[in-house]
Amino acid sequence: MSRAKLLMVQGTASSVGKSVLVTALCRVFAQEGIRVAPFKAQNMSLNAAVTKDGREIGRAQAAQAEAAGVDPTGDMNPILLKPEGNGRCQVIVQGRMWAEAPALGAPDYAAVLWPYVVESLERLRKEYELVVIEGAGSPAEVNLRATDLANMRVAREFGAPVILVGDIDRGGVLAHIVGTLELLLPEERALVRGLLINRFRGDLGLLAPGLSFLEQRTGKPVLGVVPYLEDLRVAPEDSVELERRPRAKTGPALDVAVVRLPKVSNFDEFDALGAEPNVQLRFVSTPQELRSAEVIILPGSKATCPDLRWLHESGMAATIRRRAAEGAYVIGICGGFQMLGEYVFDPARVESELPAERGLGLLPLVTAMASEKVTRRVEGIVRGGRGILGAAEGYEFQGYEIHVGQTEFRRDVDRPLLLRDGAAWRPDGALDATGRVFGSYVHGLFENDGLRHGVLRAVRAEVSGWVPFRRDSEYDRLAEAVRRSVDLDQIKRIAGVGR
Repeated sequence: MSRAKLLMVQGTASSVGKSVLVTALCRVFAQEGIRVAPFKAQNMSLNAAVTKDGREIGRAQAAQAEAAGVDPTGDMNPILLKPEGNGRCQVIVQGRMWAEAPALGAPDYAAVLWPYVVESLERLRKEYELVVIEGAGSPAEVNLRATDLANMRVAREFGAPVILVGDIDRGGVLAHIVGTLELLLPEERALVRGLLINRFRGDLGLLAPGLSFLEQRTGKPVLGVVPYLEDLRVAPEDSVELERRPRAKTGPALDVAVVRLPKVSNFDEFDALGAEPNVQLRFVSTPQELRSAEVIILPGSKATCPDLRWLHESGMAATIRRRAAEGAYVIGICGGFQMLGEYVFDPARVESELPAERGLGLLPLVTAMASEKVTRRVEGIVRGGRGILGAAEGYEFQGYEIHVGQTEFRRDVDRPLLLRDGAAWRPDGALDATGRVFGSYVHGLFENDGLRHGVLRAVRAEVSGWVPFRRDSEYDRLAEAVRRSVDLDQIKRIAGVGR
């Protein structure tokens, strides 16, 4: 049986666009009729997705698989690191939380985990024609060479040709590319087969002398210059991308503020709200930014108790309670749902060193962290036809759960969602007496058009023009931009799938 060809995308630094470019290449190769899969050996991210069999991988790899038209699997991201703060880090190995994994940076860390990387990549190579591999950070971090699991060790061990990407939007891209190549070992430098410039704005003619310099200085061909794409809604790897704020919208836009928690997770699930032409989606971190918000969203968190403490200490908690009393709608998803309750307990220190923290007290519930993690895809229906869900009753939805909390209710409360559990149904979420405070454990609710539009109509009935949301259109837009700006034939030859 022939094994899949390999193509690896590495970057001069973190957040240069590796994840998005791998997503684009997966889409392009799939459009070319090649059965392609993504792979990232080790990913450090708080954005996670759930596979069909309940395994947890990075959101970026799930998006790349979706762009390739295949189901994501645990092998596409065999090691997922989820930082919890204060030196703590949860380790997910082939989709399962592994408490016994060596501590990050321990002498035996790479030795213990490397076999899982090899096993996962070899399995993918048996199933696909091409695997597009994403690196992590920069391969030039010489202090991490001995413990490398995601960059040049993968390229060397598997003979994967490498495309090196630099981000011109932040400046200094020529120095970044030249310096990265200079710091690689000779055998590593030989694996770099071409260069890509990402996020370019302006006149390409002005850049031409720089491209010639790069080719002459490095001996590597420049394979293309990818333009900066405004408001691209493709799942990013980490919250650094939140610094690229969306453009302000004109007209009677509904003001939706997502609280940017210190350990915010899965924030891309609100992209569908931001894509609505009559919604201004903002990520906020100060009480002042909540004053005009009509809807306030508390998103998921990897460290619920510490993030709750931050809410109290920053004044955000008091402001959210005041805005709720003034009539603003408040929504909590997963960790944000837990925060809306009265207390969150973590006696076993599952997520952090804090044993407990008081909640916002907007819902009559308490949550205790448990060592067993829930990771599953779900589907359900809205049954709570009042308040913020008043126009969404009867709508079906799909989503996923990733949490370690077990929630109990202090008194009877409206449970507005029903989740299908085999042949039975179970309730989820909570809706307060006013109908303005709602929480749920289900991620991805707002990617369901009917539910999202029902919520928006309930908040601002006079605003119309809601639109459907399809990530497929974003993948096609991205793929088309990359096709126009790179030498695809040369990239296919480098990958071994072209003439």
